[in-house]
Amino acid sequence: MADSVLRNTNGQFSSPEALKDGRVCGKRQPDVVIEARRQKLYRRQLEGMTTRQLVLDHASKEGIGVETAWSDWRKVKQWNDEDWDKDREKMVSRLQGMRMKLFNQAIKRGQLQTAAQILDSLGKVLGESVENININAPQLSISVEDKKK
Repeated sequence: MADSVLRNTNGQFSSPEALKDGRVCGKRQPDVVIEARRQKLYRRQLEGMTTRQLVLDHASKEGIGVETAWSDWRKVKQWNDEDWDKDREKMVSRLQGMRMKLFNQAIKRGQLQTAAQILDSLGKVLGESVENININAPQLSISVEDKKK
């Protein structure tokens, strides 16, 4: 009976302020513990699981509720967005470097199809597209006339 009186309308024991901060939990944990738990989830996100699988697995491994695990995921998603915004300008040059290295390795090994695909990818980055090539290509017109005897 006391539990039902203390719960919020969403079924949690947390205050609205705690919900706003991303803390959906029954007991108050130190910020250091919450941060460490979220960092574990951040490190595990590239293990090939879907988001739901990752969050449910996080909840069971950390011994937390599913709502708390989803709250942790929202914070991890925010970190991902921040990381992408910081690294976006640097990524193009890093990708180009990786493409050039891959191109050279493909040529050394005689993998010409791979090398051709890499060149297409490099061309797209530089603005070369099929439409641009077709516009700049000369137009050939061939007509066949009847043979007069």
